[in-house]
Amino acid sequence: MEVLRNDRTRDGFNRLHGKYLKRCLEVLPHSLATLDVSRLTIAFFAISGLDLLDCLHLIEPQKRDIIEWIYSLQILVTKNNESGGHCGRHGFRGSAANGMDNPYDCGNLAMTYCALSSLLILGDDLKRVDKKKIIDGLKEHQLSDGSFVPVVYEKENDMRFVYCATTVSYILNDWSAIDRQKIVSFIRNSFTYECGFGQSPGLESHGGSTYCALAALTLMGELSQLSDKQLSSLKRWCLFRQTNGFQGRPNKDADTCYSFWLGGALKLINGYHLVNTELNTSFILDTQDMITGGLAKYPDSIPDPMHTYLGLSGLALNSINNCLLTVNPALNISERAVKHLIQLHSQWNDN
Repeated sequence: MEVLRNDRTRDGFNRLHGKYLKRCLEVLPHSLATLDVSRLTIAFFAISGLDLLDCLHLIEPQKRDIIEWIYSLQILVTKNNESGGHCGRHGFRGSAANGMDNPYDCGNLAMTYCALSSLLILGDDLKRVDKKKIIDGLKEHQLSDGSFVPVVYEKENDMRFVYCATTVSYILNDWSAIDRQKIVSFIRNSFTYECGFGQSPGLESHGGSTYCALAALTLMGELSQLSDKQLSSLKRWCLFRQTNGFQGRPNKDADTCYSFWLGGALKLINGYHLVNTELNTSFILDTQDMITGGLAKYPDSIPDPMHTYLGLSGLALNSINNCLLTVNPALNISERAVKHLIQLHSQWNDN
């Protein structure tokens, strides 16, 4: 792929998509107005994408303001805030769009993952994160079957929030509040006859939930809970999702985001070397907008921040695409950011 292998076009690739992601931090198009309540997710896609492109210098003047904005979304205990004493409400909100200090102003597991990851990428030391309250709150998010809800007053529970709970525990280096064996049981019960993982037990296999299940097991050090036979059949199911790019389920079109969800899953179970990376790279590059920058879900579609980021993450799994930093397949951030996290863990342990 010349756009990635030639030095001149490689720099052009990084500039094009770096400028697109920088714009996503500054102003969102009307088409994304419905995502205002989860603005922190868009910020994560942009910040982590800029990191993978090695283009964080583009937002260096704004870095301190971005960090302060992220911390402004943390729900903290205050003397006059009755809900502040409810541990399950702690964490990070997606934005201030719904107003603060109302009965539904709660931390969200997915937003907390995005906040912590973004702070790490920006080089923050996490000293202002209320680690204890966030960890204690995880207990209130976990259900009896081992799964998690995103916020304490909702009933929605599936593999996405299992993943978010394990990433938060891993980043904060504290597993004390969650029942890991119940999580393992929930994941194992979600393994399907198709040999992938569903969002919950009894649901069909899906590329996103398969990634979340495998990444959660990896972060907990429990991947060995899957038998050799299960791992072998998992590799087969994931590999069969590749057409040119990857599809999320059988008989669906290839979609840019699954280049990471399924590529990352295969990385975690040592099956990525079996991917046809040339076909996958070609598919991702075909979704580029060569004028505005950004990657789309499909070729000839409009780019969006999520597919731009996950397309870049999919490319970053392949070591020959040397215009990108290496992505950590379990945490879905750069290995550079993970190195910073490891240094923080060492400092916390020393203290």
